[in-house]
Parts: sequence; structure tokens; C-alpha cells
Amino acid sequence: MVMETEVGIEQNGLMDIEAVQKALNRSRASIYRYANTDPTCLNPPYNPQRLNPELRLSKDDPLLFHPNEVARFAKDVLKIKQVTIEVRDATPTPTQELLQAILIELQNIHHLLKTRN
Repeated sequence: MVMETEVGIEQNGLMDIEAVQKALNRSRASIYRYANTDPTCLNPPYNPQRLNPELRLSKDDPLLFHPNEVARFAKDVLKIKQVTIEVRDATPTPTQELLQAILIELQNIHHLLKTRN
């Protein structure tokens, strides 16, 4: 089986349950079954036979997975022969667009001040 999937990645570079579900072509319930979670332990030790989420600070934090961990799990545990997870940039939010405009304006001001000296 060959898996080549293009999925959305959150801004921090991690995959949420929906992205993992799409990448592995599995149901949401099976992703939760694969995940290395424990109701008594917030961050259980690494388990090579499970899909290990990133560290969480509270039980209310969503499960997030590093793309390399999802690829490792697909190859090593699910025995998918070729795994390619392509990280796409998310569409910019209004806040990101505003910050980009501010950065450009500051760079223009900096350039102007540099040329005056």
C-alpha cells in the first residue's frame, strides 16, 4: 500500500486528529485507538507500537501529532510501504496578514532611515 496525502497542518506544524485521520485514511475512532493516551496519565511514556501525541499541559488540550510521528507510525505499525505527508501552509488569518503588513511597513521605515544616514 502506498500513501501519499496532502493534509492541513496547524500553525505550530502539528497535525490534529482530523489531519491524521485524512493522512492515514482511517476513522476518527481508530485514530483515538491508535493514540498513546492514558486516562490516568497526561503524557504517557513513548510507545513504539502506538501513535504518540505531542506533550500536553492539561487534559483539555487537543491531541496534536508531529508529521514525522504520523509517518513513522504508518510505516512501522500499519506497514504502509511508502509514506509521504506533504505539509501545506494554512491560509493566512487576518491577524497574520496584519502582522505581515506591519512588518513590511517597518522594513520600509528602516530602509528609509538607513538611506538618510
